[in-house]
Amino acid sequence: KFVECTLGVKYRDIDKDGNVYGGPMYYLSRGLSEDGKGKLGKVLSIVFAIMCVGASFGGGNAFQSNQASVQIMNQFGIDGAASGTILGFIFAVFVGIVIIGGIKRIAKVTEKVVPFMAVIYVGAAMFILISNYQYVDIAIAQIISEAFSPRATITGGFIGVMIQGFRRAAFSNEAGAGSAAIAHSAVQTHYPASEGLVALLEPFIDTVVICTMTALVIVIFNMNGVFAYGDVVNNEVLIHSTGERIGGVTITSMAFESALPGFSYVLAIAVVLFAFSTIISWSYYGLQAWKYLFGRSGKMDLVYKLIFLLFTILGSAVTMDAVIKFSEAMILALVFPNIIGLFFLLPKVKAELKRFDKAIEKE
Repeated sequence: KFVECTLGVKYRDIDKDGNVYGGPMYYLSRGLSEDGKGKLGKVLSIVFAIMCVGASFGGGNAFQSNQASVQIMNQFGIDGAASGTILGFIFAVFVGIVIIGGIKRIAKVTEKVVPFMAVIYVGAAMFILISNYQYVDIAIAQIISEAFSPRATITGGFIGVMIQGFRRAAFSNEAGAGSAAIAHSAVQTHYPASEGLVALLEPFIDTVVICTMTALVIVIFNMNGVFAYGDVVNNEVLIHSTGERIGGVTITSMAFESALPGFSYVLAIAVVLFAFSTIISWSYYGLQAWKYLFGRSGKMDLVYKLIFLLFTILGSAVTMDAVIKFSEAMILALVFPNIIGLFFLLPKVKAELKRFDKAIEKE
């Protein structure tokens, strides 16, 4: 995350109107070209841009609308693909108002509400963990023991568990995917490394803190064997009491609801807001990659935005398993061209870090 965001600022493009264009597309092509690897850089940048557009449709859009729709449907007892399609259409309307209509008021409200909801979510998780402090060490021990258990060895072993963890971590904080560098490129700074250091905080908060807290809440909730570990079909686990299979966001909702009755309604609102803010962010990432591929014209921008909104609807209409597989494939595909480029560009990042250190020493 540090390397890619530093490079994102260093090799960004600023047009005559002050608009900033940055991300792996630019540092792969420009940075590698400086080292005499222009052809490799061009290939990697084009491959990344294509995959970034795909990722914006999948993990940054369809998956988010899917999880928001699932949470709403489960919370209010709504069934059927038609209902999901309707919710997706409603979601697409609000997203379209922002990314096509240019009405930023909704986005600004979301920017203010989302941090508030994040604080409530973390606060609720902390309350549950403190209230069940006697189980926290047991939950941590269970996570570690299950990773090395004979059953884990049979079903994939420690390496399999670790790969699954990498997949979810990359999905959570996008470190290595390069997408975050697109947003960080717009910062105002004279020292690219300073933004790289700011970006270091994101994986820690997203994955180390929030995801670990969520995992502990779910494991403590499952102390009485609500569902079976390892019995996963289409990314859903079997609930023993009902015999039905449910996905991740529903398990999380059940875990919080069991400790804080009524919190599932708050969580439903939070999921919708988180999903909406993520979709808006990824529409920007994908559009930047689209511009790199097809040029900076209003007509081509509109084509991208219409396709993007179509995937918002599709995400709510299709099954979670299909959405997750497509989303993870796109996120994983982003990593390869980006990591290859980062390996060759590491010396440039080291030089930027030294330049920033010297500037700090002078002050």
